[in-house]
Amino acid sequence: MTTDTFRSLFTADTLAELFPPHLSDQFFEALYGDSQDGAYDISLVFVSAGPKSLEFELHLTQRPSKCLVCSLTHGLPEVFTRHPLINIKGLVKKIDAILDDAAHCSDWKMGRTREISRELHIVPLSISLS
Repeated sequence: MTTDTFRSLFTADTLAELFPPHLSDQFFEALYGDSQDGAYDISLVFVSAGPKSLEFELHLTQRPSKCLVCSLTHGLPEVFTRHPLINIKGLVKKIDAILDDAAHCSDWKMGRTREISRELHIVPLSISLS
């Protein structure tokens, strides 16, 4: 399968179903007791596909009147890996189901948080295919 084929599978609507926008509020509600205390919204973005991998990113987008740079985003890959609301393991299972018999997700890993700008940080998610 080519990147374009995968891109047609992982449309904006599909990505929003896989990682619904309300998860950001639920995450901050669990973390701080109030979703309004969250400094960013989290969304899933498909980046590319290789012969044996899929590359996604979790985009952390600054909320109005909040400071993303002031937030502790660098420890998030480990937090996201274990947090039951974010549920990366479950997310990968859903991605595997979308792939059907074309490929199977065999493993995954989260990369380090990267600061793209003051308003956007990303956490890479690499999925190995078999």
